[in-house]
Amino acid sequence: MSQGSPFDRRRAGLLLHPTSLPGGYDNGDLGPEAYRFLDFMAACGFTVWQTLPLGPPHDDRSPYSAQSVHAGNPRLIALEPLIEAGWLRADEGPRTGEDGWTYRQRRLIEAREGFEQQGGMEGEAYETFRGQHHYWLNDYALYQALRAAHGQAAWFDWPREVRDRQRETLAVMRRHYREAISQCEFEQFLFYGQWTALKRYANEHGILIFGDIPLFVGYDSADVWARRDCFLLDDEGRREVVAGVPPDYFSATGQLWGNPHYAWESMRADGFQWWKERIRTQLTQFDLLRIDHFRGLEAYWEIPASAETAVSGQWRPAPGDELFRALRAEFGRLPLVAEDLGIITPEVEVLRDGHGLPGMKVLHFAFGGGADNPYLPHNHVLKSVVYSGTHDNNTTRGWFEELDEGTRAHLFDYLGGGPEQIPELLTRAAFASVARLAVVPMQDVLELGSESRMNRPGVADGNWCWRFRWEQVGPRVAEHYRHLLQLYGRV
Repeated sequence: MSQGSPFDRRRAGLLLHPTSLPGGYDNGDLGPEAYRFLDFMAACGFTVWQTLPLGPPHDDRSPYSAQSVHAGNPRLIALEPLIEAGWLRADEGPRTGEDGWTYRQRRLIEAREGFEQQGGMEGEAYETFRGQHHYWLNDYALYQALRAAHGQAAWFDWPREVRDRQRETLAVMRRHYREAISQCEFEQFLFYGQWTALKRYANEHGILIFGDIPLFVGYDSADVWARRDCFLLDDEGRREVVAGVPPDYFSATGQLWGNPHYAWESMRADGFQWWKERIRTQLTQFDLLRIDHFRGLEAYWEIPASAETAVSGQWRPAPGDELFRALRAEFGRLPLVAEDLGIITPEVEVLRDGHGLPGMKVLHFAFGGGADNPYLPHNHVLKSVVYSGTHDNNTTRGWFEELDEGTRAHLFDYLGGGPEQIPELLTRAAFASVARLAVVPMQDVLELGSESRMNRPGVADGNWCWRFRWEQVGPRVAEHYRHLLQLYGRV
């Protein structure tokens, strides 16, 4: 069927990162369980699958500070298709004492050996992939090889001639680490092939894929190492200023994120080529994209790199309007959603609305105040995305359990019902909203509590690991959700 526009009609979506799927080793992947999940979505009537960013994370597994804005997470590469292709033999799984990621890495090396034996490394498909993605793949594969050679140290701690990308040194490194570079390129070939096949299956079943773009990039990333001119760094690659948000109601010292800021003047000089390349990659992977921390494209909070808190920062203007004009000239219609949560100024609203970008409405923020709260359903607008909660929120059941009595009273006075109907009260409110797209986390469909939360902002450990099990999905869940989506005109 034709995909259509994400906002061509009323739709409903599920929020679930692929790592949260059942199956796989150590985390969910793009194998059979991903296709089963799409079948489940289709049976329910959902037509949008929202994920988190798909890039390769650091050890904390956060997809919001990846090692590349272009590369895919090799942890998501499924082994079953490699066995079916004849590149990998079936085995009994991880060895005694071998964790899931180590096992998957070992098997990917074996798969490359099988691929080479069949002549795949010289094949048209492989060479076409390398050619299409050369604008980022060459630097990313070298970055990963060098990172491994330096004990996973960050690029800014490498020897000066490697850190500073001296041409002769890099040529030597490419020859010396040819094996590691080829393995990385092969894994990206596998990821892109599996993701493309999965997206095609989704689209054929009437499901659009909704991705996520973190505004800022990780300091220790191939992107910053390869294009230091695009970031505010000194001659040795050290950050001069870093990203964050100012003090507010939630934090007296603000939030110090530590990402490097963009050198916007340099980016403007070449017509925002870095951003065009970034968006080009994302448009091959997704039908719709959310821009995280959208307000930073109108003005961003700039903090001295030496600061211990975000208090000493200051607002700096960003060329968001120029950027979007350049992107629209390059790509035409931009299927983007603005993450416009928190304190948003009129200038940010002008930028969002001037480029026709839908905003977000989160029901967890709706209750406990007055009737003018923009997150209350009667204040929603047509071109927006409504959520019960997001990956940064508690599950709706967990959120409700932490509410004070006054907020609970407001919730029930507004929506009707009682505690036994949580989380479905919020799910129904999202579906009933005038917003064209309503998205609910899989945890709310399964009615799970705080133990199933995906992320706790400000807490370093224990995030990004939640996974669901099929036995948690009751026998009539799909039937029930198809009824709800039909009831609210979202099928």
